[in-house]
Amino acid sequence: MLRHQRRRTDHLHSVARPGYELQVANVFRQGMSMNQPELLYGHSSVAIVVILFIAIIVLNEVGFRIGRFVQAHTDSEAKSLTGSIQASILGLLALLLGFTFSMSMQRFDNRSMALIDEANAVGTAVLRVQLLPEEFREQAGTLFQEYIGLRVEIGQLDLTRVEERDAYNDRIGDLQNRLWALAIAATEVDPRPVTLGAFVTSLNDVIDSQGKRNALLQMQVPEVVLLLLFIVFISSGGIMGYSAGLSGQRIFVPIVLVSILITLIVFIIIDLDRPKRGLIQVNQSALVELLDGARR
Repeated sequence: MLRHQRRRTDHLHSVARPGYELQVANVFRQGMSMNQPELLYGHSSVAIVVILFIAIIVLNEVGFRIGRFVQAHTDSEAKSLTGSIQASILGLLALLLGFTFSMSMQRFDNRSMALIDEANAVGTAVLRVQLLPEEFREQAGTLFQEYIGLRVEIGQLDLTRVEERDAYNDRIGDLQNRLWALAIAATEVDPRPVTLGAFVTSLNDVIDSQGKRNALLQMQVPEVVLLLLFIVFISSGGIMGYSAGLSGQRIFVPIVLVSILITLIVFIIIDLDRPKRGLIQVNQSALVELLDGARR
């Protein structure tokens, strides 16, 4: 009987060891501190789309003047070919808009689900604190309350504030280590896998969910895709102006309206792809409610 109990204790020690999970979390935190935001990420999404809108209007006017200049030397066949090229570029723009919007929306949804998963994992772990021996419950509850508070606070920090986020991640890592140490100490008092094993499993899930959420924060639409979208967007303004110049008729108002609509779509794409920085943010109410419940 004593040998069987010792085997169960050893099993819990092997499970309740920070080991792989905390090593991965520490390595990931170091990687995050080395990652620098991309070129566009450091600039306001509003400023980017305003510059894009001005660029497309300016290029449209340049294209119109060039079209008027070569109008007298251009036959009807060349004008028809220009119309076909314009339709192709607009079709490519529509394809890129749909493709990029889908990518940014999927990443936003993934970040939202990751936050819900983390809140569920932490909530489960807080409930299973009651499975710990009596002398460990109050300390575990206090550590989890501090942990949830830090996760809520870091969730409101812009990713460009690297030093502040690193400081928060260090404190979160320290709390994880202390919770693991508490779980190991609890196994010395109560080695039963049914009770302590359930708490350790939930603690594993808490660390895994934090790592997953941090990883998703670094997953954005590749900047080269956004730059390609911008180039096609601006080029479409130029070709529309050139085509209007060849026809000899200025269609400024319709082009401005189309440009505004496309600019709004580009703004949504950029903003969805900017965790902690854009105007559209993942709702943190699940963690905030969990923190309020832990403080009661």
